[in-house]
Amino acid sequence: MTKTAQTQASGGESGLTVVVALGANLLIAVAKTAAAIITGAASMLAEAAHSWADTGNEVFLLIAQRKADRPADKTHPLGYGREVYVWSMFAAIGLFAVGAGVSVTHGIQELIHPEPATDFGIAYAVLAVSALLEGTSFLQANRQARREAHDRDRDLIDHILATSDPTVRAVFFEDAAALIGIVIAATGIGLHQVTGSAVPDAVGSILVGVLLGVVAVLLIQRNRRFLVGEAAEPKVVRGVVRMMLEQPEIARVTYLSLQYVGAQKLFLVGAVDLTGDPVETEASHVLAALEKRIAENPVVVRAVLSLSEPEEQSLVG
Repeated sequence: MTKTAQTQASGGESGLTVVVALGANLLIAVAKTAAAIITGAASMLAEAAHSWADTGNEVFLLIAQRKADRPADKTHPLGYGREVYVWSMFAAIGLFAVGAGVSVTHGIQELIHPEPATDFGIAYAVLAVSALLEGTSFLQANRQARREAHDRDRDLIDHILATSDPTVRAVFFEDAAALIGIVIAATGIGLHQVTGSAVPDAVGSILVGVLLGVVAVLLIQRNRRFLVGEAAEPKVVRGVVRMMLEQPEIARVTYLSLQYVGAQKLFLVGAVDLTGDPVETEASHVLAALEKRIAENPVVVRAVLSLSEPEEQSLVG
């Protein structure tokens, strides 16, 4: 499979994950909004705000993928891969402002001015359907994340936190938060029905908001780190060193810098000691050929190599 084909395959699965999440969240948001209007339950309104925020987030993530896939040009020699982190940051901020902000604010207002809820059966039915749709979306995100984690020999959560693909991380955590939020909302509404007090329902709304706030801050933090230029983790560095040492022209690798410039896209800068003792002109040709060959790897956007100094220590793969 060519580099372009592998990149498209990876991006295609991430795109499918986002599209599934978008469809599910849009249906859920409409249903929850209607249920919130009919029942007057604070937790249901919080869940409606949550789902509308998630729906907007998926739109941002689709825009992120489209913009990040543009090829490199003269003004952006490393491509537009970091666009994915910019738009994913917008999505995370939206989740914090709309989802968390509305849920907490409405919960506090409900505590101050409690209002009775009605038609609890409608609320439970909508939450049940929401759980089914959110579960479908979560299974798609979980399936992709587990496959990627297995390929990189990582635990699932470690991979979700470490992956350079923010769309997988966003959908995974948003869907997980949505399923937890449904449980919280159902509990709050159930206690409201049993006790006749709006306090549990209001507290449920606040808890949903806090949950969304925690997820949003986590996503913002991860996108910020990739935006400012996060280096690849040691395991990835060792793997690239091994790959470089497999090239017959390379005797040693003495320096290697790998920086993420997009989802599963790396900019490689290294220093190598060439086999034999090529003269300057020959060495420049060999380095140019190596740069081109290494950049054929689907995750390497560009490779820049120089010659090692004799006293520099070798890196171990």
